[in-house]
Amino acid sequence: MTFYWGKNVTILFDFWRTNSWLSYSLSLLALFLASAFYQYMEDRRVRFKILAESKPASSEPSIETPLLYRRVIRGWSLARSVTAVMFTVNSAIGYMLMLAVMSFNGGVFIAIVVGLGVGYLVFRSGGDEVLVTIDNPCACA
Repeated sequence: MTFYWGKNVTILFDFWRTNSWLSYSLSLLALFLASAFYQYMEDRRVRFKILAESKPASSEPSIETPLLYRRVIRGWSLARSVTAVMFTVNSAIGYMLMLAVMSFNGGVFIAIVVGLGVGYLVFRSGGDEVLVTIDNPCACA
């Protein structure tokens, strides 16, 4: 298989065929938006997971006794379930984008890669990951 360039492409399903430049352009726009949405959902999932795992200030280990802190194994909670559902949805979107790239159409490839890049720039490049690491008193974080 090699990349090809042209407006005639089948994307994911038999009914999603492009045979004109307008349908091809609209399909590329849809794939671009789906790629950016993938990055948005990944950002929301990570943020929700951080919020769900944050503990009240009283349960945090003190800096003097970090090794005496015993982590409590939590059971199934609503927040954990929601995080799992968000992960599932995001995985499904990611695999669908991968399968769309496997159409080997150059325009589809470019639309998805640029959509992922723009989505990362807009939704995930804020630098919040550094703040999470700095706030953690554990040296192994």
